[in-house]
Amino acid sequence: MRQLSLFDTSDEPEEAKVDSARREHGRPTLGEAPAAGSPPGLSEADGSSRLRAATDGGYAQSRVASSAAGDRPFAQAIMRPSGRKSLLDGADFIATQTLVQGSTSDRLSESERSHSETSPGTLPASILAATPSPDVRSLAQSLAHALENALYLGTSSWSFPGWSGLIYGQPSGKSNLSQQGLPAYAQHPLLRSVGVDSGFYAPLDSARLARWAAQVPPGFRFLVKAPALITDRFRRAAHGRPAGTNPSFLDAEHALDIAVGPFLEGLGDKAGVLLFQFPPVGRDGSTEPRRFAEALYRFLKRLPKGPTYAVELRDRPLLTPDLAAALHHGGAVPSLALHPRLPPLPTQLSLFDAYRADGPLVVRWLLRRNRRYAEARERYAPFDRLCEPDPIARHDLADAVIAALGERRPVFVIANNKAEGSAPLTLIELARQLADVRNHSA
Repeated sequence: MRQLSLFDTSDEPEEAKVDSARREHGRPTLGEAPAAGSPPGLSEADGSSRLRAATDGGYAQSRVASSAAGDRPFAQAIMRPSGRKSLLDGADFIATQTLVQGSTSDRLSESERSHSETSPGTLPASILAATPSPDVRSLAQSLAHALENALYLGTSSWSFPGWSGLIYGQPSGKSNLSQQGLPAYAQHPLLRSVGVDSGFYAPLDSARLARWAAQVPPGFRFLVKAPALITDRFRRAAHGRPAGTNPSFLDAEHALDIAVGPFLEGLGDKAGVLLFQFPPVGRDGSTEPRRFAEALYRFLKRLPKGPTYAVELRDRPLLTPDLAAALHHGGAVPSLALHPRLPPLPTQLSLFDAYRADGPLVVRWLLRRNRRYAEARERYAPFDRLCEPDPIARHDLADAVIAALGERRPVFVIANNKAEGSAPLTLIELARQLADVRNHSA
């Protein structure tokens, strides 16, 4: 049996299955890789010259915290022409709807992802920000240089009524916070980012992202999840059961249309990280680590250069040196997750240690190691206090942040309420530990 090199670009059985499914839906196949010397992109047989042009278009900004405001013409150029039907019309829309009905062990509850499902309106301002405590102001002052230049702390979404007094100045319901809470959230002196998880369940259009971008100050950066339509190998039935092969899995052209383009055009200079999170594969053994790394590499190479792409997994067996090499050569960075399905943070860091200089450190602190998601949600609601502090995880994370800042790398840390009980308080305690280290080393 022929041994495949890590970046072998010939067709493989799994890719052939995807191509076959794409033909059934009337969509072009990915085709062969370009010949040596050609710009990375899809083959001419795909009718994908637009993607190739975008990939080879000289968009050479370094992969740091954001794309520059002057790069908007590029973003507009790669968006589909006005009047063209979305790739989510017809069969693809049905596939997306099937995907978002599924559930995985770490998916958000319906209510917790509603903030991004609701149109935020135009520059709402009726919710007041909470007055930061003297302690929080002192922490922000101590970390001012890092916060102004490289450190992006944020939470997974912003619409939690339990944050009254922490983030918001008065009690408000989830729906109201969903539509009007972002400007108040962005006034918190430690929070310069937010994670938008709902993009995983349904694509976010550029108009919605632009409205959010208009509600936050300069220097704020968004971390946005790309749709599961791109990262889930399967279409999903009720309760997350696989319902057949997903024809859009690792489809670079589709990702350009429903993820990369809107991310750049909508957020402009506030585009921070576009996250490709791959849901758990489960126990069927259908994803062989080396083949997955090869397919991921080919996908990443077909995306336009410029944005910071991050990749996050939920399966330990896929965390291999082949994966680290695929991200490095494909132009992406790992998103390291503090999650029970994955090794501790220091173990994950060691896998990617040789490629630290590739771009930002991206870490999402999602769930305590001894809890399941639903269990943590029930125990910790309404998310207004630290119910189960995790000093070991916080120490590991603080060490990683300090090391990255010392290397002059941007750092994104997104905290979930299910990490310790309250995402804002988790980040305040992390900031306290960072400030202590700074003060002791001064």
